[in-house]
Amino acid sequence: MSVVDIWLLVVAAVLAVVAGLFSSADAALSSFSRARAEEIAGEGRRGAARLLEIIEDPPRYLNTALFLRMLCEIAAIVLVTVVMLDLFVRRGGSESGPQTDGARWWAMLCALAIMLVVSFVVIGVAPRTLGRQHAESVALRTSGPIIAATRVLGPLPRLLILVGNAITPGRGFSEGPFASEAELRELVDLAEASSVIESGERQMIHSVFELGDTLVREVMVPRTDVVFIERTKTLRQAMSLALRSGYSRIPVIGESLDDVVGFAYLKDLTKRVFDRHEAESTEKVDSVMRPVLYVPDSKPVDALLREMQAERKHVAVVVDEYGGTAGLVTIEDLLEEIVGEITDEYDVARVDVEPLAHGSARVSSRYPVDDLEDITGVAVDDDDVDTVGGLMAKHLGRVPIAGSVVEVHGLRFEAEAPVGRRNRIGTVLVSRLEPRAGEPDGREQAPSYADHQAGHHAG
Repeated sequence: MSVVDIWLLVVAAVLAVVAGLFSSADAALSSFSRARAEEIAGEGRRGAARLLEIIEDPPRYLNTALFLRMLCEIAAIVLVTVVMLDLFVRRGGSESGPQTDGARWWAMLCALAIMLVVSFVVIGVAPRTLGRQHAESVALRTSGPIIAATRVLGPLPRLLILVGNAITPGRGFSEGPFASEAELRELVDLAEASSVIESGERQMIHSVFELGDTLVREVMVPRTDVVFIERTKTLRQAMSLALRSGYSRIPVIGESLDDVVGFAYLKDLTKRVFDRHEAESTEKVDSVMRPVLYVPDSKPVDALLREMQAERKHVAVVVDEYGGTAGLVTIEDLLEEIVGEITDEYDVARVDVEPLAHGSARVSSRYPVDDLEDITGVAVDDDDVDTVGGLMAKHLGRVPIAGSVVEVHGLRFEAEAPVGRRNRIGTVLVSRLEPRAGEPDGREQAPSYADHQAGHHAG
């Protein structure tokens, strides 16, 4: 081995160590938080100002660290390959022939084996482990050199990223794919595996990441479940609907549900009636309604959450691409995407069938109408609906609310109190009707709403 070969190996070893330093810096800086950097700066520690500068624009400096690491690593591989070729080929005393060709292959295999171990251990595992374990000290010591190298290289790393995006299918990443959301997700999963965070916390963090990919139409209350009131109804009727349905914010419509003109808040209705009692029968609901926030059904959930916070709105009307009302969305619908289903003290467990006295039964609103014969002895033949709730809605002409009554097919259906955050009817009391003199079985009865009841559901 000549002196030149020795020097080449020394340079290759130095380059491998430098590549390991950049790999350690990348691991330390990519996991460093802004809050911790500001805390260190407040302590006046050396290098804290440069560390804050990197935290302000991480992709720019992390891309530099990656670029220099790859440069040193590739250079070391080339130098080791040159030395191996010199040892196996030139020392053989011939520049061509079968033996020389075999020597070249052995030289390349040896260089590959050596640099594979060096790259994996010296550049990959060991420095990244040190960078994670001693993130603070590594970040403070390497922030200065990385900033200096970024200024020397200028726009070269960003230019190479643009070239990579140009030849890659898809939009690519303007800041490079090296510090991405996927890595953050992996860190969260690693934190859960290490018992740093709980499983529920991990799910919440992942839900936050997914907010930008979730559209409003996926979380809204659909049009068919919307309770509304006409603008010509009185305050008394509006209060009755709010108390019966369980909603405190009810959309006020003009000619149809596609013409939402405002929202009636139960607090406003109560205050107005309390201040002027006669207003409950003389004033219309549109006199106290509040303005509407309209949002497209294609709006991302995270953007809508920020907008509703800024506008101080708890409910918005969702419109489709044709301008019609697609449904309603509340701030709780958005928060449920992060924390899961929200329930309160009024929620009860779902009951499919609960036998009661005198042959009646309490069933879920989703109970199949075809199975009513098993509990009442009366066959219900209706191909238009599948559930008890759907059967009531069909004969009421609207979605039932608490207290709604339908008498049909010789049975009496009475909707009970709503359950869940959206106040949907959870259970229905079903009982057989005794036939009256001169009146056939299976008669229908209109909903037993009082005259002041004005609630409607869009069908």
